[in-house]
Amino acid sequence: MSLLQFMVSIVLFTVLGFGIGFILNMILKTTWLPVIIAVGVVVGALVYQKIVPGIWDSLILGCGMIGTVASGWTIHTLRKKGYRMF
Repeated sequence: MSLLQFMVSIVLFTVLGFGIGFILNMILKTTWLPVIIAVGVVVGALVYQKIVPGIWDSLILGCGMIGTVASGWTIHTLRKKGYRMF
């Protein structure tokens, strides 16, 4: 994997995790359920494929998790300040 692919993957997975988590938070009206779903999907995919991720893959998946946690934190903060999400 080249450095450019790695950098683009980190940004892409972070934004993708944040976006999907934010939308699920608004639709399901839960705060941390998307984080649990994301962890389950990643662990399930790794176990099903019997893959041991390398350091670069772990960093990319970790950035996706950071995006998902950031979406939960953002929704939590917005709800605490009085904003209603749907």
